[in-house]
Amino acid sequence: MLEFIAFVNAIAPLLNDVLLPAELSGNIQIGLAALGVGVAALGAGIAEGGIGAAAVGAIAEDSDFFGIGLLFTVLPETLVILAIVVIFLVQ
Repeated sequence: MLEFIAFVNAIAPLLNDVLLPAELSGNIQIGLAALGVGVAALGAGIAEGGIGAAAVGAIAEDSDFFGIGLLFTVLPETLVILAIVVIFLVQ
């Protein structure tokens, strides 16, 4: 799925110049960028669910794992933040 989105994003400049008017192609780029962030957020949410459950289990066993558990729980969310930053850099 991510390869398809990367492929569509790669050919979007070609579509801009050849096939589509400027207003419509700009909307497609913004829509595809929003779709990319949405898919990244969905993946991060799924990952955080599993990681959070494991972290809570580890913290219940030994409270020394609180910092590491918190770090690994928040780590997938950074992917979404980076995706949003890329959107602002591309525009």
